Amino acid sequence: MLNSEETSQLLTKAKRGDNQAKETLLINNSGLIKTLTKRFLNKGVDYDDLYQLGCIGFIKAIDNYDFSFDNKFSTYAVPMILGEIKRYLRDNGSIKVSRLIKNQAYKINRYIEDFKRDKGSEPTVEDLSKAFDMSLEEIAFALDSSKMPLSLNGVSDDGDDALPDLLQKIPDSFSEDDLIDKITFSSLIDKLPIRERQIILMRYYHDKTQSETAKSLGISQVQVSRIEQKILEKFKKII
Repeated sequence: MLNSEETSQLLTKAKRGDNQAKETLLINNSGLIKTLTKRFLNKGVDYDDLYQLGCIGFIKAIDNYDFSFDNKFSTYAVPMILGEIKRYLRDNGSIKVSRLIKNQAYKINRYIEDFKRDKGSEPTVEDLSKAFDMSLEEIAFALDSSKMPLSLNGVSDDGDDALPDLLQKIPDSFSEDDLIDKITFSSLIDKLPIRERQIILMRYYHDKTQSETAKSLGISQVQVSRIEQKILEKFKKII
C-alpha cells in the first residue's frame, strides 16, 4: 500500500492530468474498490460491471479531492465509490440476478450434491473455493444469489447475508478511528494461510466460540486462541 506522502504526490500529479499517476493510484487501491464492490454482488449485477462502477467513483474522487479537506484521500474516496454503485442500482431499478451468477450457483449446488452423495458429508467453503478456483466471498455470494444454504465445516449461516460484516464483529479493543482502516481489514482475509482464514471465518463470520472452532478443526481451544490473537496483532500492524 502507498503511504500518505506517496499518495499525496500521486494525487498532485493526477489532478494535473498525469494519467500514469491516476492509474498507479487506481491499481494500489484496487483492494479497497473490490471490498466495497462485493457488498453489492447479491444485487444481481455482474461483478466486473460493479467493479468498473467502483473505479469510476474512485476516479471521480481523485478529480474532486481537495487537499484542504480534513480527512485523508482514502476516507474521502469510500463514499464516492459507494455512491457511484448505488446511483447505478437506483437508476436501473430492480435488476434480475445475472446469468453468470446463476450459472455459478447452479454448478456449485450440483457439486455440493455430488460431494454429499460420494463423501457422505457436505463440502466446506474451502473445498468449494478450491474446486471452483473462487475466493470464499465469491462462493458465498454466488450461493446467496439463489438463496442456497452455505456451510463452513457443517455450520450453516442462517443470517440474511451470506457473509455478515466481519468489521462490525471485531472486538472494540481492535477498533480503528478511521473507516478506511476498518474496510482494509476485510480485504486482508484472502491473504491468510488456510488454517488462519478458517479460524477467522468461524469466529467472526459464523459466531462460533473458540471451543466450537477448535472442535471443528480438530485442534485445542488454546491453539485457536493463540492463532486468533496472532492474526489480529498482524492485522493491527499492517493497518
